[in-house]
Amino acid sequence: MLYPVLILITVGLNTSAQLLLKLGSGQGLINLHLLGGVTCYGLSTVCYVVLLGKLNVTFAYPLLIGLSVIATTFAGAMYFHEKVPFLSMVGIGLMLSGICAIAFGKSLS
Repeated sequence: MLYPVLILITVGLNTSAQLLLKLGSGQGLINLHLLGGVTCYGLSTVCYVVLLGKLNVTFAYPLLIGLSVIATTFAGAMYFHEKVPFLSMVGIGLMLSGICAIAFGKSLS
C-alpha cells in the first residue's frame, strides 16, 4: 500500500528536477542547480524502477507522466510566473480525466 506515496515522491522528484534544470540553464555546464536537477532525475528513476517492479507499465507510465506534466505546469506558473494559456488548462483537465479513467480501470481489474 506504499505505492501511492512512492508515486507522489516520483512525481515530486521529477517536478523538482525540471525546476532545478530551468534555474541552472544558462549558467554554464556545471552548477548546483543542474547537479541538483540531475540528482532528482536519478532518484526519480530509481523510484520509477521500484514501481515498475510492482505495477504494470501500462498503468504506471501514463499515471506518472500525466501527474508530472500537471505538477510541472503548476510549479512553473507558481515559481517562474509562467503564463498557462486556457487551452493548456483544458489539456490538463483532459489529462486528469485520463488519469482518473486509468486509475478506475485499474481498480476494476
